[in-house]
Amino acid sequence: MDGRILEEHTEYVVYAIHRILDQYKESHDARESDGAATTGSLPKSVILIGHSMGGFVARAATIHPRLRRSAVETILTLSSPHQSPPLALQPSLGDYYKSINQEWRKGYEVQTTRTGRYVSGPKLSNVVVVSVSGGFNDYQVRSKLESLDGIVPPTHGFMTSSTSMKNVWLSMEHQTILWCNQLVVQVSHTLLSLVDSRTGQPFPDTQKRLAIFTKMLHSGIPQSFNWKMQPQSPWSAQVLAKDVKDTAVSEVHTLSDCPSSFHWNDDILERDLYIQTTTVTMLAMDGRRRWLDIQKLGLNGKSHFIFVTNLAPCSGVRIHLWPQKGKSSSDLPAGKRVLEVTSKMVQIPAGPAPWQVEPGSQTEQAPPSALLHLGPEEMHGFRFLTISVAPRPTISGRPPPAISMAVGQFFNPDEGEIDFTHVSMLLSIHSHKDIFLKEDHPLAFNMSFAISLGLLPVTFSLKTAGCGIKDSGLLDEAGDNGNNKLCKLRCFPPLALAWDPTSGLHVFPNLYSETLVVDSSPALWTSTGSEKTTVFLLLDPHCAYKASIAVSVTSAASRFWLLYFSQIAGFCVAVVFFALMRQAHARPIPSILKAVESNLRMPFQFLPFVAVPILLSLLFSFLVSQPFPPFSSFTIVSIICYLLANGIVILLILVSQLVFYVAAYLHVFIKTRWLLWEGNFGFLFLHWFMNLSSRFFSLKVVRILRANPLFVPISAAIVLSMFVHPALGLFILLLSHALCCHSSLCKEVPVNSILPIVLVPFQCSIQKLLP
Repeated sequence: MDGRILEEHTEYVVYAIHRILDQYKESHDARESDGAATTGSLPKSVILIGHSMGGFVARAATIHPRLRRSAVETILTLSSPHQSPPLALQPSLGDYYKSINQEWRKGYEVQTTRTGRYVSGPKLSNVVVVSVSGGFNDYQVRSKLESLDGIVPPTHGFMTSSTSMKNVWLSMEHQTILWCNQLVVQVSHTLLSLVDSRTGQPFPDTQKRLAIFTKMLHSGIPQSFNWKMQPQSPWSAQVLAKDVKDTAVSEVHTLSDCPSSFHWNDDILERDLYIQTTTVTMLAMDGRRRWLDIQKLGLNGKSHFIFVTNLAPCSGVRIHLWPQKGKSSSDLPAGKRVLEVTSKMVQIPAGPAPWQVEPGSQTEQAPPSALLHLGPEEMHGFRFLTISVAPRPTISGRPPPAISMAVGQFFNPDEGEIDFTHVSMLLSIHSHKDIFLKEDHPLAFNMSFAISLGLLPVTFSLKTAGCGIKDSGLLDEAGDNGNNKLCKLRCFPPLALAWDPTSGLHVFPNLYSETLVVDSSPALWTSTGSEKTTVFLLLDPHCAYKASIAVSVTSAASRFWLLYFSQIAGFCVAVVFFALMRQAHARPIPSILKAVESNLRMPFQFLPFVAVPILLSLLFSFLVSQPFPPFSSFTIVSIICYLLANGIVILLILVSQLVFYVAAYLHVFIKTRWLLWEGNFGFLFLHWFMNLSSRFFSLKVVRILRANPLFVPISAAIVLSMFVHPALGLFILLLSHALCCHSSLCKEVPVNSILPIVLVPFQCSIQKLLP
């Protein structure tokens, strides 16, 4: 929490880096002096991995003036705040953050003189930084703080969330990110991939290291699901026109080819099937090739093709684009080519495997594990699309149970668009919104939520309503439970991919009842860009569904408190000061409760205090050509935070009043009992002992005890509490001061005007000073 401590940590990291590199040299020299064989070159740099504040210290050490040149070229941070500290309690911490980030921005700029003469290249041109966030389960550091925007250019680093990381797909708590097995394994493989096997050292090329990080940590799933705005399919990583080595040769020679180890002969395919519908389904590894006519099936705006499967790409399924029909690529005339797009399939989390009642029995459909999307630009110039499924391997002459699944569909993106406006989301708090999807619906749905799911999480429930077996009579016998079981045998489990501009991708496999939430920070003054959340939903078109969507009140309340706790706390302080200001100017002095209530009845007089800084900030953004903050959402959230702050202060006042009523009752009860005990022998003996003691110490203890019988126990409690914790002793001292003030000094103060504990002496002093 202090910038000077971070500076000391930074200096220690620099010392440790130098010591590590020196030990390599010392060991190398010792082996040479002993005549032992030495191989390889000495390491010149150290890879830094930092968790939480350690990630920021790693960046600070990289630009330290005493660090050797090129000693650090790769930094990986886990749940590290880069933009600003989560809680800047010390000014030195904010100043240290500001200075380090400013140096990093200058580090990627070309060094020139005042006259514009070139001096040298950027100081950090060889440094790559990757930030990994924990997602919505990290309550200590939000993803917005872990972003590298404005600090590291996209050519030298990026931020990714653990929810969108390949082979991880999980959100994790702030400390859990250190030992989550999925993340540890993936990060370990990534670090090993950075090492050049020929030299034993990390790759010196910056773009090579960044490409390895991108390949190993990014999922490959697109960062947007707007089909119409994409000039080319977002699922594609390469330009198809550049994939062909020689268009004059009628063979598949593209960068999208499967590896040579997965070589297929056309002889293994039993026979071809010609699909006449826009939807094609494969429920087994039957060793067949299915032909789909792109021109015929792509009519009526259905120019996009999407394909989901649980088969392994290349080894289990392969997809090709053909300019015309042919048995194999060799049957095509010169100048024609077959394009394979199998390797453009992206991996998605498959979820739990289906459960078998007994070995060899029919199981539920397996969840999809790979997905492919082809846009009209990618299929331009081709007439047919083929889906080839490998033959099913046999075990002792008997094939394994059918757990394979693949579904493809030509679809119109407009048919799957579902928009939830601000009004519809707010109305869903009271009554959920139902959506009925009949059979043969689009396989992909693009749902857009106007309010970020990071602020208003929604509960999404999905129930199977039918799967094309209504006339078989099985549903009448089995009922709703049987309906679900039968439909799960035919339709794959639903899958949702939620994308947020701040935190990236969030995956929800096996989506039947789930609270959809993302890690975003909307409605903040520093927020930029869109605050919408897009959810990409994959549903089997053979089943009918009933979807129910409603805002989760409990999740929304917890998210609101988590995101805007600091704003609410600041408003609470402002409300107390406004109430004290009203008490200082009003005659007669109102109670603190009435002063707070007047803040709610007449808030317009405080508008200048709020409007002036906001207008100045908007003017500054306009002058420097910065994007304007979300003014409307910021205003609405600020008003809600102000009302909550007033409610919290009023609640504290009522609780303090209750405490005073109880304390007053106990005070009267003890004092009454004390007066009844004054005539007994024990009290007379205590009175004689007090008088005897007062002769030596000149104390008027008896008078104090008669005025306030709680003096002795309160004093003892204060002394004992000081040894436990000073704050506890101060609290008891204020409480005793308030009790004494209310009982003896402020006789004219009505009971309903009692302030909170720490403000009672202040009110008593005002009433004693004012006429």
